[in-house]
Amino acid sequence: MSVWFSASAVVPALATAWGLTASAQAWLTMSVQLGFVLGALGSAILNLADRVPGRWLFAVSSLLAGGTTLLIPVAGSSFLLVLILRFLTGVFLAGVYPVGMKIMATWTREDRGAGVGLLVGALTLGSAAPHLLKAVGIGVGDWRSVLIMSGALAIVGGLVAAALIREGPFRTAAPKFDWKYAAGIWRNREIALANLGYFGHMWELYAAWTWVPVFLIASFRGSGVDERWAGLAGFAFIAAGSAGSLVAGRLADRLGRTLVTSAAMAISGLCCLLAGFFFGGNPWALFAVCLIWGFAVVADSAQFSAGVSELCPTERTGTVLTLQTSLGFLLTLVTIRLVPTFERLVTWRWAFAFLALGPAAGIWAMLRLRRLPASAKMASGRR
Repeated sequence: MSVWFSASAVVPALATAWGLTASAQAWLTMSVQLGFVLGALGSAILNLADRVPGRWLFAVSSLLAGGTTLLIPVAGSSFLLVLILRFLTGVFLAGVYPVGMKIMATWTREDRGAGVGLLVGALTLGSAAPHLLKAVGIGVGDWRSVLIMSGALAIVGGLVAAALIREGPFRTAAPKFDWKYAAGIWRNREIALANLGYFGHMWELYAAWTWVPVFLIASFRGSGVDERWAGLAGFAFIAAGSAGSLVAGRLADRLGRTLVTSAAMAISGLCCLLAGFFFGGNPWALFAVCLIWGFAVVADSAQFSAGVSELCPTERTGTVLTLQTSLGFLLTLVTIRLVPTFERLVTWRWAFAFLALGPAAGIWAMLRLRRLPASAKMASGRR
């Protein structure tokens, strides 16, 4: 997953080298999101995650995502070609993330929240990796190094998948192809509410992951702190979510998915409103707030996925998870693009405040889901 934010991590260097506008900078991440959405929608309609062996779909997709990232330095300053390569990276990642969750579901039952939490924690750490590469000096003065290392990490991940990953004992036989199944999911009220909660979470997540590291660079720079510390803070902001995913996974298996997701969204939504007030002030106070935000902002993610995997027919888990993620990532295109617009209009103090609308809607959906009898299917009856 290191390839997802590989270009975003070096946005300041690319902006200087290529003279990128704020809109162009946003498209470095948005093109990946769009590719992922279309790739995941195609996979859901074709039921690929349920009909193709997960090990090989995961491995080949990871290798291709790494390959398209390695080609970006070759593209030079052709921004259109870079966007096409970023788009293809997103398409291929649609064969990694939701497929990985489907594979994890074949190994877990009573501990599914912890299992999927572990997977999303790994995804989070991988997504943060380019910021760490930059912070430790890889790519200083040369943005190409970060992209090359990120692409190489994705290729290694694909090779590990091919050599070691197997589906577990709870795997079901591949179902018959049914292109109408993806559309029919929305008639199931409990799955629809679980997805609405996920959409509220996604309204916030990727906009925060894309722009908070840039926000930290601007604030640290204004406070006279070395930009390398800002890069390390950006890595820690995203990476903190790996611990959040693990903790929330274990708690959700014991206390219930709706309760834990609602608590995580309440904390992250509050951070959306508060973080801007620390901009330009004490950098370590700002870092502390962002660390809490990073811990909470993705803590709930795995539990939405674990929840729908428990609510849907077992043989359709891959299709349901792929559709959920594709539509959630489609929503992120809106908020990733809006943050720089709000920053210009109301400054960094209020630029993230509108993101709190997503967690608010997500909390409402999960509390409604909690009252439905079907929610007892989740977390061994703990809802």
